[in-house]
Amino acid sequence: MEWISLLMFAVVCVVLLFGYPVAFSLAGTALVFAYVGEAQGWLVPGMIHAIPSRIFGIMNNATLLAVPLFVFMGVTLERAKIAEDMLESMGMLFGKLSGGLGISVAFVGMLLAASTGIVGATVVTMGLLSLPAMLRRGYDPSLASGIICASGTLGQIIPPSIVLILLGDVLSSAFQKAQSKLGVLSPESVSVGDLFMGALIPGVILVFAYMTYVAFVAWRHPEKAPAITQEKVTSKTVVAALKSLIAPIVLILSVLGSILMGWATSTEAAAVGAVGALLLAVIKKELTIQRLKEINEITLKTSSMVFMILIGASIFSLVFRAYQGDLLIEEVFHNMPGGVIGAMSIVMLVTFLLGFILDFIEITFVVVPIVAPALLMMGIDPVWLGIMFAINLQTSFLTPPFGFSLFYLRGVAPAEVTTRAIYKGVVPFIAIQILMLICLSFWPDIATWLPHQVYTK
Repeated sequence: MEWISLLMFAVVCVVLLFGYPVAFSLAGTALVFAYVGEAQGWLVPGMIHAIPSRIFGIMNNATLLAVPLFVFMGVTLERAKIAEDMLESMGMLFGKLSGGLGISVAFVGMLLAASTGIVGATVVTMGLLSLPAMLRRGYDPSLASGIICASGTLGQIIPPSIVLILLGDVLSSAFQKAQSKLGVLSPESVSVGDLFMGALIPGVILVFAYMTYVAFVAWRHPEKAPAITQEKVTSKTVVAALKSLIAPIVLILSVLGSILMGWATSTEAAAVGAVGALLLAVIKKELTIQRLKEINEITLKTSSMVFMILIGASIFSLVFRAYQGDLLIEEVFHNMPGGVIGAMSIVMLVTFLLGFILDFIEITFVVVPIVAPALLMMGIDPVWLGIMFAINLQTSFLTPPFGFSLFYLRGVAPAEVTTRAIYKGVVPFIAIQILMLICLSFWPDIATWLPHQVYTK
């Protein structure tokens, strides 16, 4: 009955296109197919009784506790106006250069990504703060929009990314299943920390690629990215920039350093980050009772959405496997022309296309658990696979017409910035993302070298 698993996946896609909530679409479709399967004798009786234990396993997962903590940290830093201070000081530091403000936006976007890990918050914040300033200084609307959208998506790949946390949990389970099917008696494990380490070098390369593109455009077409000031950089300007950067950088190093050095788990580091963000807000005198209430409400809503989708996806995955859909996927991959390369190419293409209609959380919880075990059984490195998925999902945020980053910016952009200008502006950055995926395909060490170095030490 493997074909029923494909029918179930197709039904979910149709239900989602009708606009129904993702979590309930996944769980509802799976439950209908499960009840019909048991009634017709296609499934083992009592299979549905395993659902409560799956839900309890999700709620009892200590790794996933890092999600609400990192969301709390990111929202707190956003409300403490740290991004505003960094952007202003960095703009003055690079203001004399053509394209200096655009480079500053990319740099601050990287720091916000490492501070919040939330794409929507970063794009909206940068759109409200930097887009009007860039337009006033004579920046080309397309270039300005592209920089903001692309910089905002860095939260997908630069730790502590929510995507990497979720991918780490999903890939850990998939890797164990793959090794179990291969008969490995002492299975290895992959952790969120491994993905954080693997994402560092690709993330930094992407940031420098963005900056290089902005500098190239400013060199070839100075009128599209003019200098914002002719004043010389003074010691006062440098000191102001350092003051705005020190606090968030110390917090980032504390969180990531404790994970990468093995001093703390991702959950423990997330708790440190949440407390540190609160302290920064208190020091800046930006924390009030009303603001703390807003932070808690946003954290609750975001975390609830993530966990509800995870529960729905877990139920869907259980029923999908009960219909032996995982065996069908394995058979298809092993018989695919091109072997590992062919299978990986198809998965990356499908993931990219699904990014047009599905959110990264849905793809992470629905698609990755289905295809990852089969790919890992073919000998693919789990860290490399995780980074490939993360960058692919990051690219989907930029792809017109349904890229979420584009919608976030459209919601806060001035009326004079057209949707066409936003779409046009992200095209070069999409090309940079695809080039990064190609480079990772030819040189996997870009993602795996750092984790392997840490392991050997």
